[in-house]
Amino acid sequence: MADADVRDRLPDPIVRPAPHRWIWYAFGGGLPARHRGWVLFDTTTRTWWLRHILRMFVQLAVPIALLLAFLPAGWGLRLACAGGGLALALFYSSAYMPEAVENRVVKAGYPVGTATRYRDRAGLVRQQKESERKRAAAARRAARYRERLGR
Repeated sequence: MADADVRDRLPDPIVRPAPHRWIWYAFGGGLPARHRGWVLFDTTTRTWWLRHILRMFVQLAVPIALLLAFLPAGWGLRLACAGGGLALALFYSSAYMPEAVENRVVKAGYPVGTATRYRDRAGLVRQQKESERKRAAAARRAARYRERLGR
């Protein structure tokens, strides 16, 4: 489902938060009620997983900067520690991605399972459109084949 399709089916208007509110949201804070639609859009759009990873990097920016600035070691060890922390954080963030995203939606006031339901519905619509596209392409190929054979 394209982002426009998602926007049309959301129950609340999409009001994007200001940058300082988005940073608060990225760190796990809740947003005011007027941003409910945006939270649902953020967690159900086609790039929801990429947005989750971006929020994880924002969360890690402060600890990584502190580690690089204050670890009493050479730059090689500092960078290795930062890389190991990023890899471990990426692993855990990816493993618990659906649960973390659902928690954001629940904080916005939606029932548990709303984001998953929207994403599943969007996936089904995308599959149906892809199937229709493939059937139409197969019909065009069959018609060209019949024309070449003179049938």
